[in-house]
Amino acid sequence: MNAATPGDLPLRMDNCSIERALGVVGEKWTFLVLREAFGGVRRFADMQAATGAPRQVLSARLTRLVEEGLLRKVPYREPGQRQRDEYRLTQMGLDLYPTLMALMWWGDRYLSDAAGPPLRITHRDCGALVEQHFRCAEGHEVSGPREVTPVPGPGARLRATAPASPDPVPKPPQATSPASSPASAGSA
Repeated sequence: MNAATPGDLPLRMDNCSIERALGVVGEKWTFLVLREAFGGVRRFADMQAATGAPRQVLSARLTRLVEEGLLRKVPYREPGQRQRDEYRLTQMGLDLYPTLMALMWWGDRYLSDAAGPPLRITHRDCGALVEQHFRCAEGHEVSGPREVTPVPGPGARLRATAPASPDPVPKPPQATSPASSPASAGSA
């Protein structure tokens, strides 16, 4: 007997981790800001130049990423200038690196132009290209979704079972014969 999967159980998805994550990072400018932060860009003007984001959009994205805990502000002051803030990745932000790389590799594979990908990621120590792999806790390589089984986790919530609904297709009214109808019974 196979283990039950989330599709087999009446699980609620109102606490879905994918949905929650997309609520934080699920739009273009957020990922472009993170791309620059991973590349070492910390200052507003440099981020704006690198991403091409309109000033108000960039300001809103940086504010949101700070509020959500992916970036933190660190004050700095250039000589003769007012104090400003740099934006640095927190551990929560750093933990998005594999996600950003997976998006880049997917884009390289399916969306690059004829010249190929614009960027390669190499290991600083040896210079070899970095590859992304999935492994189970026992160390086995997992090549894709057909090799995994989703199972309910500790945060899984069951949907409330609804009462049985009436038949969605209404039944036609029963035909009555004149002999059995209430009107004919009273007239006999």
